[in-house]
Amino acid sequence: MSAKGASPIFPRAPVRAGMYESFYLRAVAPDEPLGAWIRHTVHKRPGQRPRGSVWCTLFDASQGPPLMHKLTTDGLQVPAGGWIAVTDAGAGGGTPEAREEGAWMAPGRAQGRCGPASWNLSWSSQEPELRHLGRELLYRSPVPRTKLTSPTPRASFSGTIEVEGRNPIEVRNWPGMVGHNWGSEHAERWIWLHALGFAQAPETWLDVALGRVKLAGVLSPWVANGALSLGGRRHRLGGLGARGVRVQETVAGCVLRVAGERGLALEAHVSVPSGTAAGWRYADPDGGGHDVVNCSVAAVELEIRLPGEAAARTLSSAHGGAYELGMRERDHGVPIAPFPDG
Repeated sequence: MSAKGASPIFPRAPVRAGMYESFYLRAVAPDEPLGAWIRHTVHKRPGQRPRGSVWCTLFDASQGPPLMHKLTTDGLQVPAGGWIAVTDAGAGGGTPEAREEGAWMAPGRAQGRCGPASWNLSWSSQEPELRHLGRELLYRSPVPRTKLTSPTPRASFSGTIEVEGRNPIEVRNWPGMVGHNWGSEHAERWIWLHALGFAQAPETWLDVALGRVKLAGVLSPWVANGALSLGGRRHRLGGLGARGVRVQETVAGCVLRVAGERGLALEAHVSVPSGTAAGWRYADPDGGGHDVVNCSVAAVELEIRLPGEAAARTLSSAHGGAYELGMRERDHGVPIAPFPDG
């Protein structure tokens, strides 16, 4: 299950360049607000060697705030047949047999240990890759400065997640996704919304990223890129030059209005259960940073208007949404995990 958007970028980064890269997965229990968000990242400042981090966030609305832990190390490499390995010194080179802290990710598999948590997960999918930006030229050009794809926009996960002090979590056919992004700098402000587990249409999924950038010191309007899969058909959303994007966002949720191809109109209402959001700090290659709030057990309601249909379709997912808001402000009220980045 390979995808061209999953090829690691960091080994080819020039020494003088600054960049970041992330391989990540999310999986959520189908019958309760319990989910995992695991990231493997690269951070490189201009003129320096890249460093790797593994971030583990476990959401369990029944237990209160999410479990969050992070490891940052110089032990970064591309494992044989894989995408990324982040390991502590002497951890066996990122192999599955390594018992120290660290993690690796490869097509169809992820395994790791980070603080009190460890995981051994596999996934399968029939979905082709989602190239958010649409035009391949945009992946080769300097702008936009953030590139993203979902090598697997909808997958079925199995395996185990273990956390010290609690019973092992059996992951059996949890829906989720696998993502990959990279770039020379983060957007000034961004939203990522991934949603599945809709009661009225179990195979439906939504994967859309929205961003605002600074151009000559002025903050641009929101630009959306992504897709909605409905009834086995994929509908592209947004795109450069697309009109009709409307956003109302806070750390507690958002309302998004995005136009799609052939006259499709989508409105998404996202709600973050109280106390379930994770707060992280993302470093920028230039030395700045963003606060990032993520909830991977968010409630999502979609109103979809398709051309030729008189009535809108309404779909709801009680806890199948992943909502991420990246921002400059620090007064949002969500505690930030005590792990430095960069």
